Amino acid sequence: MKQSGLVVAIVGATGAVGEEMRAVLAEHDFPVERLVPLASARSAGTRVEWRGEAIPVKVLDEQAFEGVDLALFSAGAAVSERFAQAAVDAGAIVVDNTRAFRMHPEVPLVVPEVNPEALADHPGIIANPNCSTIQMVAALQPLHAAAGLRRVIVSTYQSASGAGREAMDELRDQTVALLNFGEPKAEVFPRRLAFDVLPHIDRFEPDGYTREEHKMVNETRKIMGLADLPVAATCVRVPVFIGHACSINVELERPLSVEEALDALEATPGLVVHRDPTTYPTADDCVGNDPVYVGRVRRDPSTDNGLALWVVADNLRKGAATNSVQIAEALLNRGAFG
Repeated sequence: MKQSGLVVAIVGATGAVGEEMRAVLAEHDFPVERLVPLASARSAGTRVEWRGEAIPVKVLDEQAFEGVDLALFSAGAAVSERFAQAAVDAGAIVVDNTRAFRMHPEVPLVVPEVNPEALADHPGIIANPNCSTIQMVAALQPLHAAAGLRRVIVSTYQSASGAGREAMDELRDQTVALLNFGEPKAEVFPRRLAFDVLPHIDRFEPDGYTREEHKMVNETRKIMGLADLPVAATCVRVPVFIGHACSINVELERPLSVEEALDALEATPGLVVHRDPTTYPTADDCVGNDPVYVGRVRRDPSTDNGLALWVVADNLRKGAATNSVQIAEALLNRGAFG
């Protein structure tokens, strides 16, 4: 590593995830010599806080990555597709938090607690998985190691922040409007989210599933190295500001008792396990925290070797910013920055 630390760029620095990336870099004491916040032209002139200072935001363009060692992208797939290679060409390693490169065969898709070995070979870009996929595979990996996965069925309960800061604002405004007997507007979401739940995240595909549901299937298989693993997902948006939850049902290849499953989960770094089913974790418990929380682990009597569990995480932290920084830390430990 450079003796004086790294030059780190954050693309999408003024967004909800960009804000969390700055916080996580500071909390993890990542060796940042200089922070380069980048955003679109409409954010030019604004400032973001970094270690007690107000740092001016620079306009993102192909020349913005000169001297940058690490570029954390979280400004949408179109931005990553346009600028990520420019960052690599300038000498940076890119950790991309969008869907742009996740399924590219040469780009590793990484959750450090699950498949850190994938970082051994990359084309300058590492993909950060979908937020719900991250927390799910973090809980699935120890169960797979203990008894082998045969099938996974998951239903998600995803917060408004998964759709960005404007989505959080819309949920707030809708809630205020309804409580004041007004007419709520739905512009970010396909329908009103306040006081409702929407089984609709991202666009619908010809098979009736949404692209978010396809992400969970395809990304889980890639991360876990299980190309033929049967996975079925239903992704639902709920009127919560931050924090995603997953109800997961797994069929295992071999018998695994609830106690054995709890032991395997507890032994896994990054997981906080509630052994008592009555002390289940909620979205409120995870906000502002890095771990993935697991609770309500129980036997599924409807199938052989079946278990059910409840998994919660802060989607802006472990589902995005924290996982990105952990990837950067793993790269640092491998000596990837020279």
